[in-house]
Amino acid sequence: MSDCIFCKIVDGSIPSKKVYEDEKILAFYDLEPQAPVHVLVIPKEHICCADAVNEGNVGNIAHIFTKIPEITKSLGLTNGYRIVNNCGEDGCQSVKHMHFHILGGKKLNGTMA
Repeated sequence: MSDCIFCKIVDGSIPSKKVYEDEKILAFYDLEPQAPVHVLVIPKEHICCADAVNEGNVGNIAHIFTKIPEITKSLGLTNGYRIVNNCGEDGCQSVKHMHFHILGGKKLNGTMA
């Protein structure tokens, strides 16, 4: 999508501080961190949100979850971390390109809302 900020990060027209990249996914530091370590992991394919996951693109999402342990280990998150995905307006999804927040680097608050 030409107006999607994450698609522009994927194609290199907007710079990011990359943590991990392969042919299917990109992980980079969040510009407004909510924890000492706050990384976003996105599929390179534009998938707007969890509601748009289907048989044709689920492999990209599965790939993210197979790579998260490698990414978190490289970030030094050996004592745990949180993975967050927001979907839709009520879920506070600010960028309409599916993404997962990896949060860690400290003992996180136990509340979810």
